[in-house]
Amino acid sequence: MRLISWNVNGLRSVLQKSYRSLLESYHPDVLCLQETKVGPRTELPDLGPFPYRYLHCADRPGYSGTAVLSKFPPAAYDCATALDGLLEPREGRLQLLDFDAFYLVNVYVPNARAELDRLPFRCDRWDPEFLTLLRNLQEKKSAVACGDFNVAHGPIDLARPDKNRGCAGFTDGERAGFGAYLEAGFVDVFRALHPNRTGAYSWWSYRSGARERNVGWRIDYFLASPELMGAVRRCEILAEVGGSDHGPVLLDLQI
Repeated sequence: MRLISWNVNGLRSVLQKSYRSLLESYHPDVLCLQETKVGPRTELPDLGPFPYRYLHCADRPGYSGTAVLSKFPPAAYDCATALDGLLEPREGRLQLLDFDAFYLVNVYVPNARAELDRLPFRCDRWDPEFLTLLRNLQEKKSAVACGDFNVAHGPIDLARPDKNRGCAGFTDGERAGFGAYLEAGFVDVFRALHPNRTGAYSWWSYRSGARERNVGWRIDYFLASPELMGAVRRCEILAEVGGSDHGPVLLDLQI
């Protein structure tokens, strides 16, 4: 089972760019998207060979939003969790699908913003409640959470850690919030498989040719219950896939 997570920074835009080539090159069974920026009535071209499609749109037009496209039917789908209700107006940041072997959570974590005005909400409300959600799922069966977590966990996860210490995405509070997922037993799959790999980033600023110079951040993740690690066959960042300021992240599971 191949899962791909991708912050597309606008689904309509990426459909005109690299979306088709991603499907043709990597053949995902489940495609989790963040920052879709589409509304419930948006007309979209063909999204590919996914009979099961779930869009969770923000109330604000052209903002945020998530989507899950799947070749397999989930037993249940939910986008109205208590966590998503923290945000009013709704921002469409969270989806939960129940597959036979595991729960799948697609998440677009709120950014602390350059002025850090959303940092208290992120650290005091979102991260603790998201961890509670994951723990509650874990009590029932294995879980996989993927998406844009808007934080680089360690210095190895961004090109210039000293320069960015204390900036949005690399504050002590955000890093501690992500670390709490790991302390609870969830595994950062990419880093578990590639503990010493440097220069592995999933987001690059559009400024100053950052992507071409690989001056980036790893802020897109797959987290998995530890008992699923025996089923992991591959986890990679597809940095060569353009069309967005994020690169997709791929996870292969032998289910």
